[in-house]
Amino acid sequence: MTSRVKLFFFPLTLGLIVASTLPLFAAAADPEASAKAGAALFSDKGCTYCHGSAGQGAKKGPALTDVWKDKTWTNEKITNQILNGGQKMPPFQDSVSDDEVKDLIAWIRAKKKPVPPPAPPQESAPSSGPQ
Repeated sequence: MTSRVKLFFFPLTLGLIVASTLPLFAAAADPEASAKAGAALFSDKGCTYCHGSAGQGAKKGPALTDVWKDKTWTNEKITNQILNGGQKMPPFQDSVSDDEVKDLIAWIRAKKKPVPPPAPPQESAPSSGPQ
């Protein structure tokens, strides 16, 4: 192979390798920041009303503190639960974005969960989205 051909293919190959690994780095961007954002969403979206101020559980909803240990609760299953609801939980598909769901999952999955900020006072249960 001539040096001219090598000079062409080397940067091209290197570029393809780098481009193919970028999604791996994007997915694991900053799990701690995502969990903190999830903590704020947990409070802002009214999750605390049913699941307690730190996800410890309450009369209306189960504890979420140990979900990270339960292998049956996959990210897909948690996403489905958030978006479509189930049992007593209302669906939130109209009030959370895909990125917000990812942040909520990061918070649920965190071993040391960031503490959600205090929730604003509510007179009734949170709605599942715009009516």
